[in-house]
Amino acid sequence: MKRILLLTLPLLAACGPRYGMRVPDSMVKKLPYETRIELLEAENDLALAIDRVDEAGNEILRARDNIRRARSRAGAAEAELDRAEDAVSKEVAQLTIDEAEARVKYLRAKQHLNVALLEVEQLALRCAFARFELARVTAARKAKVEGSERLKPKEFEEQVAECDAEVKEERAELGADTSDEAKAREAWEARKAALAKKTFDAAASPYVENL
Repeated sequence: MKRILLLTLPLLAACGPRYGMRVPDSMVKKLPYETRIELLEAENDLALAIDRVDEAGNEILRARDNIRRARSRAGAAEAELDRAEDAVSKEVAQLTIDEAEARVKYLRAKQHLNVALLEVEQLALRCAFARFELARVTAARKAKVEGSERLKPKEFEEQVAECDAEVKEERAELGADTSDEAKAREAWEARKAALAKKTFDAAASPYVENL
């Protein structure tokens, strides 16, 4: 955990001035052990924010793979439709195409939401970084570390407040993307149910692939 934070803090600081106000590391090194312990909660919050960014990125990769498979499935179903010789086989092939196309539309909507969520989590990480720096300035001033009197806690507090407000605003803007994703999933579920019903009326139908 400590190693992750040590690697991440310089990267965050290098991303630009946005919510990047920091307490000098040289000052933090002078903190007594008992005061450094008080930073653990802020460190843990920062580590959790890093994990959420990682998971959001992984979700984008998973959706990308699922979209690729769904396209391949649709192509295979179209080939099967061309080979079908009886009405039942043709109907099953067409239902499979419909399900695959609906799946692709759903996954694209989900991916759009995934990208938006990643951007929010990246901003939330900057907020966690800002809170971590606020904890550091509080600790430095509490321990009366030399030079800490020049730091202005209010400015660090304002940095946290502004960042949190921006995250709240961006999360609220996810409503439309969330709604589109839900509608696309509902449409796909309907196509999937129709295919399952035609192929032995089972959720475990060999023609139906769950995500």
